[in-house]
Amino acid sequence: MNFEQLGRFPGKRVLTWHDDVLYASEGYKILKYQQGHIENEEWSKVAEFRPDWIRRIEVSNKYSSRLMRNGFHVLKIMESGRLVGVIDGKVVLAESQDMEFRTVFDIPRGTRPLTMTVGENDTLYWGEYFSNKDREEIHIYGSDDFGEHWDVCYTFPQGSTKHIHSVTWDPFQNCFWVLKGDKDSESAVIRIDSDWVNSESIVFGNQQARAATCIPHEEGLYFATDTPLALNFVYMLDRAGNVEKLHSLRGSSLQSCQVNDRIFFSTAVEPSTINNSMICSLVGTDDRINWIELVKWRKDWLPMQLFQFGNILLPTGNNNSNIIAATGVAVKNEDMVTHIWRVE
Repeated sequence: MNFEQLGRFPGKRVLTWHDDVLYASEGYKILKYQQGHIENEEWSKVAEFRPDWIRRIEVSNKYSSRLMRNGFHVLKIMESGRLVGVIDGKVVLAESQDMEFRTVFDIPRGTRPLTMTVGENDTLYWGEYFSNKDREEIHIYGSDDFGEHWDVCYTFPQGSTKHIHSVTWDPFQNCFWVLKGDKDSESAVIRIDSDWVNSESIVFGNQQARAATCIPHEEGLYFATDTPLALNFVYMLDRAGNVEKLHSLRGSSLQSCQVNDRIFFSTAVEPSTINNSMICSLVGTDDRINWIELVKWRKDWLPMQLFQFGNILLPTGNNNSNIIAATGVAVKNEDMVTHIWRVE
């Protein structure tokens, strides 16, 4: 697998692909460009959320923005062109012809979900993510009107779950995959029917079931573990329910993406006595057998509990091109810098 760098863009954070368009954020602005314009660095503004004056001050400085976790964290594009995003404690929405987001839902617990997924008929879903020290019941929210209104569609009972790492739609099996954690008894890879009635824990009960990101594929589900308490690996869960360990990782994995038929996972730097590498990495495969470490970025000097773990962000969405994009977070020389490569 060969990489050719096409661009380096400071201040931009990748969010998602939609068709051949890559969407990124710059603070509370959403930008886009099409693949044919990558080399020309032609970004165009799509829409903007206007925060209060405190957030405007925070986001104007790189370090305060990082400390306060400002800006867009999640973005989904509907077939109509509507944009549905997640910022600090809010779900926001903008029509394709609008230039400004409006708030449609105040997130009741925590500041934001880690992910959002698009199901059948442009339905949307996300799971609650907050510290949940008392192990209250945990909800998955859904919207069947393209993000305008949100209701609880599934609940994990009190005492069973700390929080939801991700909810992912699987078009090959017409089901959802829910990844949750964090203790052994709470960690699981769960398959839930499309109507949110029947669920089954497929992988569960230990730290190798503690995952935060996955990629549905025709042959099965690829997922990577997210644990500071054990070594981390990429796994493949086949359609018969068998789990195969594929590749070892430097640390916890929070991000993944698919580029045409290639699969990529990135690793984070977080406090751990077992995963003690200070390198964030991007690993990929084009045959699901041989894995290559393609990028290595070192954690910067700022304390990770306050100024974020080192990480490499990857865009969600369908990407049938040979272009991969990634953004460094809390890494030396590449913090909040987006790189674009052609991969062959």
